[in-house]
Amino acid sequence: MKINIVAIGNKMPAWVRDGVEEYMKRLSSDLRLIEIASAKISNNPETILLQEGKKLLAAIPHNHRVVALAIKGKAYNTAQLVERLKQWQMAGRDVSLLIGGANGLSAECLERADETWSLSPLTFPHMLARLIVVEQLYRAISKLNNHPYHR
Repeated sequence: MKINIVAIGNKMPAWVRDGVEEYMKRLSSDLRLIEIASAKISNNPETILLQEGKKLLAAIPHNHRVVALAIKGKAYNTAQLVERLKQWQMAGRDVSLLIGGANGLSAECLERADETWSLSPLTFPHMLARLIVVEQLYRAISKLNNHPYHR
C-alpha cells in the first residue's frame, strides 16, 4: 500500500521540512508527500478554500482511498491507528491523506473523502499537522513491523 500525503503549502519552515524529511527517510518509498501551493491571498476565505480544494482534489489518483484530516474526524490512539492501517492494507487500495491550508479543507474535499481523521480536538497549524501525521504513520508502521520505536 502506498500513502500520499497531499498537503497545502510548499514553503515550510526548516524545522517542519527537516522533521518531515527525517521520518520519511525512515519509512520506505511507499510514503510520498505532495505539496500543493497555497492559494493566492484573498479577502474571502471561501475563495481560498475553493481554490485549494480544487488543487487537492486534482492531485488525488482516482482509485485512492481518501482520508481528510479534519477536527471533526475520527480520533485514533496508536493501537487504533495500527488497526486502521491494517484495514487499509487489506482493502488493497492506496491512500491519499488530505491536509488543508490555514483555512482547512473545502466542502468538496470533505465530500470526496472516504473517511475523516482528527489528530486532536485542538487546532494545529497546517504545517505542524503534516509533521504529526508523518510521525504517527512512522510510529504505527513501526509497530506493525515489530520495530521498537513505538515504546
